[in-house]
Amino acid sequence: MLYNNPRILEINTRVWLRKKNFQSLNQIPDSQIEEWSNLGFDYIWFMGIWKINKDIISKYCFESGLVSSYNEALKDWRKEDVIGSPYAISEYTVNPEIGTEKDLIKFKERLNSFGIKLIVDFVSNHFSIGTDLLKTHKDIFVPADEYFYKNDPHTFFQSPYFEDEYYAHGRDPLFLAWQDTVQINYFNPTARDFMINILQNITSLADGVRCDMAMLTLNNVFNNTWIGPLRKYDFKKPEKEFWYEAISFIKNIRQDFIFIAEAYWNLEWQLQQLGFDFTYDKTLLDRLSNDEIRGVKDHLNAEEDYQKKSVRFIENHDEPRCASRFGKDKSLAAATVISTIRGMIFYHDGQFEGKKIKLPVQLRREQFEKVDERVQNYYYKLLRITKADVFRLGKWKQVETLQVSENDSTYEKIFAWQWIYKNESRLVAINYSGSTSRCRVKFSVPENGMLLNLFDELNSVSYERSIEEIKEQGLFIELKAFSSHIFSFKL
Repeated sequence: MLYNNPRILEINTRVWLRKKNFQSLNQIPDSQIEEWSNLGFDYIWFMGIWKINKDIISKYCFESGLVSSYNEALKDWRKEDVIGSPYAISEYTVNPEIGTEKDLIKFKERLNSFGIKLIVDFVSNHFSIGTDLLKTHKDIFVPADEYFYKNDPHTFFQSPYFEDEYYAHGRDPLFLAWQDTVQINYFNPTARDFMINILQNITSLADGVRCDMAMLTLNNVFNNTWIGPLRKYDFKKPEKEFWYEAISFIKNIRQDFIFIAEAYWNLEWQLQQLGFDFTYDKTLLDRLSNDEIRGVKDHLNAEEDYQKKSVRFIENHDEPRCASRFGKDKSLAAATVISTIRGMIFYHDGQFEGKKIKLPVQLRREQFEKVDERVQNYYYKLLRITKADVFRLGKWKQVETLQVSENDSTYEKIFAWQWIYKNESRLVAINYSGSTSRCRVKFSVPENGMLLNLFDELNSVSYERSIEEIKEQGLFIELKAFSSHIFSFKL
């Protein structure tokens, strides 16, 4: 069954397999896949499955900023714990540390048998500086010369294979270039065809791709980032966007193949229009983190198609752990928000255990952290509750919170929305503040009858309330700091 609001779990493949003492994907038992299915996951994103070049690790993975992040994340880390960035891909073949291509296909088939689809990485912007493509397909990269290199040696580099050749490192224009990478030239049709061919190959190995920094390949962004080399070597802006060409081509081969964009800079809508099924919603994370309650409410009232294609998350491998960023109680309130709205609901391995330490992607192991049982129990209950069809197939509507008394402004701190599917309904209320808040809410109730039976699924408490009072004044709600209700009832 296809759901409007699918759920996805990100797993750091190399770290997770090592932690579980699995030598390859083959050793993951069906019981683990069944557990993911029982928790309601539609997609598992196995992050970091592609081959990297280990020979470049010693040169590029021990710069001071990275070493500082290793020290913070893993007190007893050793040199052998540094296994390289999974985002500096040398080639799109399965990393032998996790198995073979046959292992990956078999794992995908087992996932599919439980109704789960496999998502893998597509790093559109660059390859590893250690890729053999610099010898065999060097025309797909952004070229440079000695002048560019001498004037900006952090962004440009001399080929390790041919001393008279120079290229650009991959980069985000807001930051310094990633020196362990080489930039793909999206103004070269040859490069576009090469990357589309990679995507075509991936369609036989997985069910979708999470596209790293997808906005960097947009024509205007790419032109502004690389205008110097593009002008010097006379590369013209293409008429069409790469993503339009790539997604259209792949969807013609396999309509159900999913494209998820890591996206920022308010370019999410543009990427959705180019064919992306889902795009990151960093705006929601930032507003929840900064307690911008009015901003969150306004954000969730945006156009429905945009909402359904937004990826809702409060942590991932790039962001601080939510238990650390928000604090425990607030993080659970934020989790209730993202779990009960429209869009793709994104969770990160370790989030359910309340982990607080963000792990650099270059490390192979993580610091031991004791499981926070209250956090884990809350998440598992939340996942079970929101697995119901009403959250997956129903109609969502934000409900206005009303003031209880003249001097009480706490109603502004409460989020409220209703889900309806057939005769099932859920009313969600979340106090997103550190003190008790009160409000009244008017929402859709049965046309007939005098009393409404409300069962709070989160707190296992039942209530009976007057339907007439709900219609005229609204349901009275009082919630302690960062607490929530998820009421179920029949229409």
